[in-house]
Amino acid sequence: MRRVVLFHMWSLDGVAEEPGDWVFDVDQAVFDNIAEVIGSQDDVLLGRGTYDYWSGHWPNEGEEPFRGFINATTKHVFTSRPLNAQWSNSVVVGGPAETYVRDLKEQDGSNIGDIGIHASVGLAKSLHDAGLIDDYRLLIAPTFAGRGYRMFDGQQEQRRLQLVSSQSTESGALLLHYQKRLSS
Repeated sequence: MRRVVLFHMWSLDGVAEEPGDWVFDVDQAVFDNIAEVIGSQDDVLLGRGTYDYWSGHWPNEGEEPFRGFINATTKHVFTSRPLNAQWSNSVVVGGPAETYVRDLKEQDGSNIGDIGIHASVGLAKSLHDAGLIDDYRLLIAPTFAGRGYRMFDGQQEQRRLQLVSSQSTESGALLLHYQKRLSS
């Protein structure tokens, strides 16, 4: 079975929206971590807002290794409306995200990589609530953003995770890797 791997950048106060406004310093360890996370992914899940924003940015600019990865990878875009901008390797998904992602996860994992979710906070929250995220790869920036969308605002069911790894970087970021526990 394939794994769904969430990669998010969060401020110290939990804001996940628009990290360009509050991630000020990155170092080689951050880029190495991103390369590790995306190195096992061959599908990416995107919400419509992220698609609209990213399709105007990543095809023409942006940092490697993410730029090459996101342009070449199949992007599953969850939307009820036709896409305005065309971006290579994009697939429109009009049905329920939870059902679609369950089906993707059931594909043979021996020949197919992980399924990534980057940004798309609303979509990530719905997949978290449905118990479909297997790995949480978080970059915690040493910044209080103050305002913005938080993935875990509101009521969530208690869920325990298992720490796989943690690393602090020269720029003060924390790189955290958690996995869903098989039993609580």
